[in-house]
Amino acid sequence: MLSVIRGGRVVDPTASRDAVGDVWIEDGHVIEAPGREPDRVIDAAGCVVMAGGVEVHSHIAGGNVITSRLLLPELYVSEAAPEGHPFAHAGGAAAWIGATYARMGYTTAVEPAMPPTHALGTQLELADIPLLDRGALTVMGNDDHLLQLLRDGEGANAVRDLVALNIATSRGLGVKCINAGGASAFKDGALKLALDDEIPCYGLSTRTIMGALLDAVEALKVPHPLHVHCNNLGLPGADDSFMATLDAAEGRRIHFAHAQFYAYGATDDGKGFRSAAERIARAIGDNPQATLDIGQVVFGQTVTVSLDILRQFAGRKGANPKKWVVNAGDAEGGGVVPFLYRPKGPTSSLQWAIGLEIMLLSPDPERTILTTDHPNGGPFTQYPRIIHLLMDKGEREREIAALPGVVGERSGLPGIDREYSLSEIAQLTRSGPAKLLGLADKGHLRPGARADVAVYRDDSNRTAMFTAAKLVLKDGVPIVEDGEVVEWRSGRTLSLVMDADKAMAKRTDSYLTDRFGTGLDSFTVPDEAFDAPTFEAVPCRV
Repeated sequence: MLSVIRGGRVVDPTASRDAVGDVWIEDGHVIEAPGREPDRVIDAAGCVVMAGGVEVHSHIAGGNVITSRLLLPELYVSEAAPEGHPFAHAGGAAAWIGATYARMGYTTAVEPAMPPTHALGTQLELADIPLLDRGALTVMGNDDHLLQLLRDGEGANAVRDLVALNIATSRGLGVKCINAGGASAFKDGALKLALDDEIPCYGLSTRTIMGALLDAVEALKVPHPLHVHCNNLGLPGADDSFMATLDAAEGRRIHFAHAQFYAYGATDDGKGFRSAAERIARAIGDNPQATLDIGQVVFGQTVTVSLDILRQFAGRKGANPKKWVVNAGDAEGGGVVPFLYRPKGPTSSLQWAIGLEIMLLSPDPERTILTTDHPNGGPFTQYPRIIHLLMDKGEREREIAALPGVVGERSGLPGIDREYSLSEIAQLTRSGPAKLLGLADKGHLRPGARADVAVYRDDSNRTAMFTAAKLVLKDGVPIVEDGEVVEWRSGRTLSLVMDADKAMAKRTDSYLTDRFGTGLDSFTVPDEAFDAPTFEAVPCRV
């Protein structure tokens, strides 16, 4: 079917396009105007037309996510759902995730923390999410097999082969390291870890582990840079950890997860923290090989989920309500800790301000990706409100006026006049994350793009505008109309094309059999585990 979205304001920063025009679609892709009559005309007059949103960092599947649902059922309240989809509106459930993202105009979402030993369960859960294409980042950096290779000095080729094997068997879309070495150090009694601290038993440091993974990701030509969760998340002086990690990358591509939680400068009196947003934004501007996502804090009840066992163990003292789960596994540790961000609380208010400040100071929105680190900084459902605050200084001022004075005393947010344009919002939520993940057919509306398209009524109330899209197309098929799901469809799980070294596979099989009593086949994600074809191959860089 030949379709045209006619007369909308088409916003595609990758084509320097921001003007009224048409978008032509055929066979699930955007095409050039064909010079023939369309079979279907979609009237977009008075609307803004963008590519479907791309989420680069949202915890939507896996063991900690499941545990959070069990720990906090009060966060996950069911409502009436369409016939045949009894859990579609259950908060946190797969159908709720897909439907809620789709209503906001998002068509792709990535789970950023999939340990290889938990890959099959994570991928099965991701496959249950309807309407969206999805993927997951394979977590390494605390697994004993990697640490043994590094301790024994086996060299870059062995590390590369192990990384390739883990990506291939887990069907990952990239690689993430989380406080590298921290889970191992915790098991030996450490309660904090800096970049060059020695990790007991292995004699390694975070710098050594991360450097090896940076090299492996580059050698394998993985499109997404190594996705790094640094040491000392959320502590005063965490900006020093961020800068030290950036320096340790030594010019190699690197992506920083939830950077807001590292933009905390130590105060002179040692009491609390101050915004280091300017320092972080300047560093990203000066290092074109570096990108970050924000981890914006929003006010209200949430739950923090993380494989950073050091920080989750420390954070248990602030659990609200007073219940938490921390576990130390073979390869990764992690925890689930409820948290309440209070609008009248000085700490929460300053965190809220810092995330906005980083985005508003960013010299390149395409390398500054909007996330809330769902659910750690708050739910992804708050993206429309965050967009509104970025686009409307008056709205920011009204919000700031109701917050504690620390926002003006310890951050520069009140003095920033910048207002984001729609093109910059598209960079922040579309073209930037798609480019970051190596998804060449997403995040734009040029010919050849996947026909994932969001049409919004142009409304000065940007919260309302981006909460409920007028129309969302997935592969050219309408899935949302007037903010409601009209077609339940299955998306694809995106995974890298990655060959595994047979010798490393044999070694890993022996390692796993010795450790778990079962070999590599038990931890590999096979096509046969899924009811229908699920995976779509994403090529590595040439």
